Amino acid sequence: MSLAPRAVVVHRTTEYEELLARHGTHGQAAFFLAARGRAVDEVAERHHRARRALAETAAAIPLSWRRAQVERADLDRFLFAEQDVVVVVGQDGLVANAAKYVGDQPVVGVDADPGRNPGVLVRHRTADLPRLLPAALAPGAPVDALTMVEAVTDDAQRLVALNEIYVGAAGHQTARYRLGLDGDGGAVEAQASSGVLVGTGTGASGWIRSVWQERGAAGRLPGPTDPRLVWFVREPWPSPVTGTRLSAGDLTTGARLTLTAESERLVAFGDGMETDSLELTWGQSVRVGACARRLRLLS
Repeated sequence: MSLAPRAVVVHRTTEYEELLARHGTHGQAAFFLAARGRAVDEVAERHHRARRALAETAAAIPLSWRRAQVERADLDRFLFAEQDVVVVVGQDGLVANAAKYVGDQPVVGVDADPGRNPGVLVRHRTADLPRLLPAALAPGAPVDALTMVEAVTDDAQRLVALNEIYVGAAGHQTARYRLGLDGDGGAVEAQASSGVLVGTGTGASGWIRSVWQERGAAGRLPGPTDPRLVWFVREPWPSPVTGTRLSAGDLTTGARLTLTAESERLVAFGDGMETDSLELTWGQSVRVGACARRLRLLS
């Protein structure tokens, strides 16, 4: 007998909950913020909107379905299953946080606080869910297959991200490494920089776009479903032994960027989740490029 579908609701701790965890009571949190010229009311109201969105999401799940909730901090320990529909309730970035842990399950992004989020990934409202949830499992469901980026080390560690992967020194200090490109005849360049970013078209609305604008907005950024990736070296430093010739470019289908550590410890992490990272020691290499798996986001 086949199992009923399961709705997995992904959310994150609100700022108000973090304040209460630190200060104990609403009054103490209010006093702390007031001493810094801030009011707790706005933070509390955002918390109530988030909780209301979660309650409305729970009410919209069909009664015959199974259900589960997972907080952002627990995503790396949660086991997603084939029959799941993943419902992310929160900000655009929360969809990116969840993307690395889901497989081919359809993902529905729900904006918990309309007007505060760009809505690039949280495209829907809770009122849409009674229609969207059954549709997510139907053949030919309207989904966008968003390109993802992956990093694979020479000892087979693997990291996947939706927006971008950063490779550099922990703490964003100066990283030393050798950089090479597929199809470049084996040429590599020794570099010292504050790290390398490799991003997707989805990431082109975030950190990648910021770096692209700083570089004078040269070239065209990819779209979310475009298989092309873009990469940037952050603040490359020229010296007698390090160069800046390889500072930005595209990675077309199948191409990879290779970094070989020449520092004692480099890290690679995706979508800002530094706690879930790969570590590289001296001489170890990592190859970064497009991932075969894509995020199936309900359009």
